[in-house]
Amino acid sequence: MEYIGIIIVAIFVNNIVFAQFLGICPFLGVSKKVDTAIGMSLAVAFVLTIATIVTFILQKGVLEPFNLQYLQTITFILVIAALVQMVEIVLKKVSPSLYQALGVFLPLITTNCAILGVAILVIQKDYTLVQSVIFAIATSVGFAIALIIFSGIREQLSLTKVPKSMEGVPIALVTAGIIAMAFMGFSGIDKVFQ
Repeated sequence: MEYIGIIIVAIFVNNIVFAQFLGICPFLGVSKKVDTAIGMSLAVAFVLTIATIVTFILQKGVLEPFNLQYLQTITFILVIAALVQMVEIVLKKVSPSLYQALGVFLPLITTNCAILGVAILVIQKDYTLVQSVIFAIATSVGFAIALIIFSGIREQLSLTKVPKSMEGVPIALVTAGIIAMAFMGFSGIDKVFQ
């Protein structure tokens, strides 16, 4: 029941994009096409999960035993940057079309605050390794849901007539705000799992 609570809360109640406002750059930048959004979601999910595991092990195995917690942020950033480089190399060889579609946004995963945020959150919440992995995967699913829903709406918006002053970013921000308010309807559901 505890793991189900972590999953529901991470996906819906404390959605990384709509409730915690992390990962906004790729959310707005890669949300014009659903195909690109799915690819970005998969890349973020992979990096987020692996980064959480590696940073958790570094925190518990190196930083805490040697009393080096003050190096947490810089260590986590270096680990995330190395993992993104690995994903970039693999994508370039395995799926060149997805690599081209993601373009400049793939290196932006390095500076995606959602990944660093989750790595730090699992330490702050004092999760075990299993809880941390479940939280990372659920957060990835929440990020993917947010990105795919938003990209689907943006594709539809590109086909409709929008007032000139609202074209582009303004209508995207209004739409994101409305979706965030819809996700607020899930607040309180976390009380069921406590």
